[in-house]
Amino acid sequence: MNDTPDISHSFGNQSVTSEQRRARIRLVFDAVAPRYDLMNDLMSMGIHRLWKRTLSRRVSTAKGWVLDLAGGTGDVARLLLGRNRHVVVCDPSLAMMQVGRQRPGSGGLQWLAGEAEQLPLPDGSVDLLTVSFGLRNTTHLTQALSEILRVLKPGGRFVCLEFSRPVAWLAPLYDLYSFFVIPRLGAAVAGEPQAYQYLIESIRRFPDQQGFADLMQQAGFTDVRWENLSFGIACLHFGTRQHAN
Repeated sequence: MNDTPDISHSFGNQSVTSEQRRARIRLVFDAVAPRYDLMNDLMSMGIHRLWKRTLSRRVSTAKGWVLDLAGGTGDVARLLLGRNRHVVVCDPSLAMMQVGRQRPGSGGLQWLAGEAEQLPLPDGSVDLLTVSFGLRNTTHLTQALSEILRVLKPGGRFVCLEFSRPVAWLAPLYDLYSFFVIPRLGAAVAGEPQAYQYLIESIRRFPDQQGFADLMQQAGFTDVRWENLSFGIACLHFGTRQHAN
């Protein structure tokens, strides 16, 4: 099994207490909320939208209650809207969700304030839980995975879209772009270079493809697998809550 970095006492490259991490991350997203979606378009040159559409296609047959965890402004949740689905955005940042409520196409969504480590939902209440670029901003990752498993119905599916480790030939170019271009974009467009420096450094501290799959299996998920996107820059992780015997 791969070594998994401890993210609970880090904020970017700084050592902090878990409560400091939680508070600072909340401030980051409150600060960048008005221009978060624009920055995602600029940083990824729009490719993040293709990744999110791929996620929505992979769960096209899902029905029932869908929870988009760390759903922010609801861009993924809007893709998940459909017949026989009730889609709920759950995010700890009220500022992010307030921006999302004003976006076209958000009328069919429900909005719920909550953190991944303590989801405000009963056991076995969700048919599908998705999260896109959000779990690396949790404070206690293993606790978040346990909570996700708890709220899924038996047979319920978990799909996580997250940045990961690109293939070897691409990694040096990706690192240069991440560390030198993205913080400057953050300064120029969002006025928050430190926030985007944190977001880039948080990618490096998140487990790679195999490391996160190992954590999912340890948490109790079955049918664990992953699918690389854009040569591993991003990755879709899949898991299922096992049916009761």
